[in-house]
Amino acid sequence: MAEGRILVVEDEHIVAMGIKKMLKSLGYQVTGIASSGEDAISKAESTFPDLVLMDIMLKGNIDGIEAAREIIKRFELPVVYLSAYSDSQILERAKQTGPFGYIVKPFEEKDLHSSIEVALHRHEVEKKKQEENPDST
Repeated sequence: MAEGRILVVEDEHIVAMGIKKMLKSLGYQVTGIASSGEDAISKAESTFPDLVLMDIMLKGNIDGIEAAREIIKRFELPVVYLSAYSDSQILERAKQTGPFGYIVKPFEEKDLHSSIEVALHRHEVEKKKQEENPDST
């Protein structure tokens, strides 16, 4: 069974609850649900997730891409984007943050599981490399 603490950032409550249910059935712990970019940054700081699932289009002053940029910079957490949008402009903005994945909605549980597992593994490998070679950053 999977392990990992995940922060879900999704402004549609019903969608967020569906994602939470999927994550729990896969064995992940949901550290919180944030509905805005500002809330995401705050919860990333206070709940200590291993990974952030980030919707791109959020209510509030900053979108998911800007929130992810701040979370990555401040907390060095892996971010996997969730979005109903796959147009090239949004994808280019998202790619600039160095995400660990991008899942287009709607998605199935198995898609979510494989994306999270790859992201957590890649983050762990990168952390080990950085610890072994601290001057290479």
